[in-house]
Amino acid sequence: MLEITAHGPIREIRFNRPPVNALSPELVAALRGELAGAVRDGVEALVLSGPPRRFSGGLDVPLLLSFDRPAILAMWREFYGLMRDLAACPIPIAAAITGHAPAGGAVLSMFCDRRFMAEGDEKGPYLIGLNEVRVGLSMPPVIARTCARVVGERHAARMCMEGALMPAAEAHAIGFVDRLVPGEAVVEEALAWCRGVLALPRQAMLATRRLFRAPIVALLDEDTGEIETMADVWFSAETQGAMRAMVEGLKRKG
Repeated sequence: MLEITAHGPIREIRFNRPPVNALSPELVAALRGELAGAVRDGVEALVLSGPPRRFSGGLDVPLLLSFDRPAILAMWREFYGLMRDLAACPIPIAAAITGHAPAGGAVLSMFCDRRFMAEGDEKGPYLIGLNEVRVGLSMPPVIARTCARVVGERHAARMCMEGALMPAAEAHAIGFVDRLVPGEAVVEEALAWCRGVLALPRQAMLATRRLFRAPIVALLDEDTGEIETMADVWFSAETQGAMRAMVEGLKRKG
């Protein structure tokens, strides 16, 4: 499910769960394990990547629709734990967004320090965004608030409420993506950024990084009952209907 590549002091963690690297409980657990393992191993920076054309398709909705409430609660807890692991990770993380990144794929990139995105291929531009509303999920507050920290309240409100996927160039224009690069160069650009920050005085860089990430960690540490609320939303008639319609639409296209 994950491919691990060492680039000197930098470790690349690449999604490898075909066809779209959808986030299953096993993949989320594996990623959390790799993040913790990298810190234990003394890795100095991380790059989160995917194969060409597809970063991550977000939560594995077809699989999760078969889950009962305890299983969905467990999945949400793991996913929130993964967001916190990324936010609180003590070493720099760059996202090398190698292709489409809807919903959960965009969310994971949002908790990285920098986002480098491939522009597209012969079929058109790659798309990214928070399209949860379009499949019947109200936007989780912690994700909405983190998005606002990245792009500002106005852009975050539009992204979250309308749920539209943006071409990479638009995501770059509003600051959701930091840099656009040709697809074959996106991982190398992310690695170059990591090498640049690692060349800085280490303790000063890490302490300053912690300062700016602390509010994001605090958001994820708030006990607001959000996970229980998300489970309630998941099993609502509107959400179940929208997600099942989406899955049927994907089957027809496939």
